[in-house]
This record gives sequence, C-alpha cells and structure tokens, in this order.
Amino acid sequence: MSHAVGGGGCAIDNTCTHRGGPLIEGERGGNVITCPWHGSPFDLCSGEVLRVPAREPEQRFEVRVREGKIEVRRGC
Repeated sequence: MSHAVGGGGCAIDNTCTHRGGPLIEGERGGNVITCPWHGSPFDLCSGEVLRVPAREPEQRFEVRVREGKIEVRRGC
C-alpha cells in the first residue's frame, strides 16, 4: 500500500497488524487506508494506527523512482 509525496513516496505493509486483513482491499482517503475487516485506519506514510482495534503500527517503507525504477527500503 503506497502514497506519493512530492517526488518520492512512502508505503506500509499490506497486512493489518490486528488480524491480518488485506489493506489493499480497504478504503483509502488521502493519506489513510482503512482495514476492510475490522475498520482500523492507518496513516500511509507513518504507519501509525489512527483508531483501534489495531494497536501496533504498520511496517513503514520509503519509496522513490530512480532512473525509471521503483526503489523501496524500510523506513526508520
């Protein structure tokens, strides 16, 4: 699951930290993706949980396009 930010971007893991729901199937609004199974929203850039039932943040990844290729690395 990813989100463009200026010339770069960011992404989080696709599996909800609550019960493993597929975030790719959730509803997206701006920087937020909501798990389709139990409704926990996550910030796409920070991975932060915005509301329970999930309590653990998502793994965060930094994304950039370099020489026409997409590069992804774990965030700090």
